[in-house]
Amino acid sequence: MNVSARSGNEDDAYWQRPDSEAEATRPGPSAPAPGPVPAYEGPPRTDPPHPQWRPPIVAQPPPPREMPRQDTDTLDEAEGSARTMTYGVGLVAGAIALILMCLLCARAIF
Repeated sequence: MNVSARSGNEDDAYWQRPDSEAEATRPGPSAPAPGPVPAYEGPPRTDPPHPQWRPPIVAQPPPPREMPRQDTDTLDEAEGSARTMTYGVGLVAGAIALILMCLLCARAIF
């Protein structure tokens, strides 16, 4: 299948430029109307809003309540006991893992 254009086809006449004689007889752009040019008066005025109209009012929420004071000494004591508990659980888990490793290695060696 050939999709290229053939040269010398009569259909090409549609795409050719018109003769210069045809251009001379063709009417040109229309001339502006004589007379004064009207001045721009701006956009039209809008109707005023209804006299009872008001923007919506948003109710102001009450101020936030004050939080109770923190007892820093009690918090420090609770953090210390939690740290001790965490270290204790870690030491016990480490000891159990060490004992199991020793048992497995001893069984593999002997």
